[in-house]
Formats: sequence, C-alpha cells, structure tokens
Amino acid sequence: MALRREQIVASDKRHLWHPYTAMGPYLSDTEPLVIDSAQGARLFDRDGKAYLDGNSSWWACLLGHRHPRIVAALCEQAQKLCHTSLAGVTHEHAALLAEELVAVAPPGLPRVFFSDNGSTAVEVALKLALQYWHQNGRPERRRFLALDGAFHGETLGATALGGVEVFRRPFASVVLDCIHVPPAKGGHERAFAALEQAVRAHAGELAAVVLEPVVQGAAGMRIYPPEYLRRARSITEEHDVFLILDEVFTGYGRTGPMWASEHAGIVPDLVCIAKGFTAGTLPMAATLASERVFEGFLGDPERAFYYGHTFCGNPLGARVAREVLAIYREEKILARVADGAARIARAFAGWGGLPGVSGVRSIGMIGALDLGQQGYLERAGWRVFQEGLKRGAYLRPLGSTVYVAPPLNIAEEELELLLGILEESLRAVLT
Repeated sequence: MALRREQIVASDKRHLWHPYTAMGPYLSDTEPLVIDSAQGARLFDRDGKAYLDGNSSWWACLLGHRHPRIVAALCEQAQKLCHTSLAGVTHEHAALLAEELVAVAPPGLPRVFFSDNGSTAVEVALKLALQYWHQNGRPERRRFLALDGAFHGETLGATALGGVEVFRRPFASVVLDCIHVPPAKGGHERAFAALEQAVRAHAGELAAVVLEPVVQGAAGMRIYPPEYLRRARSITEEHDVFLILDEVFTGYGRTGPMWASEHAGIVPDLVCIAKGFTAGTLPMAATLASERVFEGFLGDPERAFYYGHTFCGNPLGARVAREVLAIYREEKILARVADGAARIARAFAGWGGLPGVSGVRSIGMIGALDLGQQGYLERAGWRVFQEGLKRGAYLRPLGSTVYVAPPLNIAEEELELLLGILEESLRAVLT
C-alpha cells in the first residue's frame, strides 16, 4: 500500500539531510514537494498535482522525463549487463560511446575518460592537468585560475575553483591553490585584461585555466561574450597553459549549439560533460582530452593515470548515453532549440521594465532576470518560486536570480504556459 504524503514527509524530516538546504527552517517550516512521478516536461506530486519543470531538474533532464526511448534502452541493457569494471576490461557500449562522443565533440579531443557526475568530470580534468605537468618537466605548475562566481562542482578539488564564496568558505584552508579573476560582466575588455595579466604573471605556475564557457550558471546565469573565450584560448596557447572547459551545464545544446565553446569557435585541451550526457537518467560523466594530454601519460607504468571510479563506464549509463546521442541525431533536438530560444528571449526582454527587475538576459534555452540585491542567499527569487508553485511550475531560483532552463524538447504550448506562469508570478510579487 502506497504511503500517504504526510507519512513520507515525516520520515524525511526524521532522517533526510537535503542538499543546499538550511535544515533548521526546513524542519520547522517547510512543506516540501513530494514528487511521485514525472513525464515529459512535468513533475507530478503525491497528490497528483502537476508542475512544469522549469529548470530540467537541476539542469539535467534535457530531453524531459521518462523519454520512452531512454527507458526502453535502460530496461533492455538491464536484462544483459548492469555492471562491470573498466580496469583492463571493456564492453560494447563504453567503447562505442567513446567513439560517438569524439565524433560530436569539438575536433582535437580524441580521448575519453568516464566518471560519474559533473564534479568528478572536473576532478578528472584537474588531476590530469596536475599529473601531466608533474611528469613532463614542469612540476611547479600546480595552480589553477578561474573566475569569481565560478561553480565547478562539489568534490574537494573542484571546490578550489569555486568563486561562490558561501560554497567555498568552509573549505578554503584545505583546497588546491586557485587564482580568481573578475568575470566578463558589464564589459569584457576590463575582465580580459585581468585574466591576461594573471596568466602572464603566473604562467610558470599554472596547470590550467578553468572556465564555464559563455554562461556561469550557479553565479546567477551570468552570460559573457564569446570573444572573451576566444581571447582566453589565445592567451593560454601563448603561454602553453591548459584550458579546461566545464560544459556540464552548457553542453548538449543548452546554449544553442551542441557545445557552448562553438560560440567562440575554440577547442580546449580538456572538456568536462555530465547532466545532459544521460539526460538526467543515470549518474555518468566524461572528460575529453587532447592527444597531447593523453600521450603525456604513456611510457613507464608509473606515468599511468592511476585514478578511476567504481562506476566508470557503467554499462547502463553508457547504453543510455548512446541512446541520448541517437535521439539528438534522429529527433533533431538542436534544430528545435532555436524556436524555444527565441520565445524565451522575447519573454525575458519584455520583463526588463517591470519594477524591481534589475537585469534580464538569455541565451539558447536559458532566460534569467535579477530582483533586488544580488546574492545566492537573497530571498527575492524564492517569493517568485512560491507563486510559481501555486500556479503549477517549479522555478527554483538562484537567490535573487529567477530563471528558466526547461527541457530542450519542451512542447511549444508547455513553454508558453511556463513563461505565462512566470510572468504571473513576477507580477504577483513585484506589483
């Protein structure tokens, strides 16, 4: 017999520790959503109420929920092989997924290392860069450079790159050494000058520059010009510093093209992917590397990359990830993004004049606006969130930044409904 909603919440509050949640107020005041199922662009709670998924469930479900082809592929693979190690072992779907990834990746990234989430994809890239320089004549290169406001994951290595102070502060004394420079917000010339100066001053110590290409997600959907990315590639090449691009959020068409780096026409040394990689179905990720990086680990066995995860190349995840790529090809997902992107851009541009809105922006299937004082801990966006829930949309904000990042294949009428609910919710809060 199915548990009632109140039974689930009671068990939750007795034992469950939630991510990104102040647990004191949660335990005393919060009545959480209890999600029971999902289909397409909608979540359904235990009472049967539907909510449009305005952020693709933490940016992962780029093809919506329970896409029938993905479910079928998962069930089929589960009947044959659920897990095997990838240490000196291979299997069909890991091998073919690597081949298919390289085919759609920016040119010049022929090597694929699997892991299990976005944080570990970044962690892999950091360790590859550090070990490469350590064993190829430049062991002093052990610092990184990232942007203020950067977010690259939760593992301790990735935390070092973080420029969201509230996330990084508790661990600042134990993380890798990272230089932070101002983001390209409100004028990329000054921001690039800061980047260029930092790279020139510290090139001999830098293992890599790490960037979220074109959009800094957790910082509040900050969008910056592709020219900044082009110039970052140029300065890193000039000083022979690796460029790592974190495409965990921006990859798989979120900004329009398959990869956000395509806006700038550049190729990094390492690229990190997750989230859309399995369309939110299973935890799996990949780090793609240049041949130069790969060859830096050949030779003496001590030069090998002695690193991996239990579920590295997991057959279920690999089969699902291959099906995702097939859906992108056969259902022409990227071609469908243009219409949705134009509709989002028009809507957000129209809200720029609302009282209390301090800025609007959009790119691809992302639209964002700011309310009042900026910051992740600000509460203005949460008032819009609550209004959205009443009207049937899940619009979890980034503090004072309200945004949408729906599934790329959301139906036109559902996107219109989502944007309509957001407008009603904004007006209810602001007017």
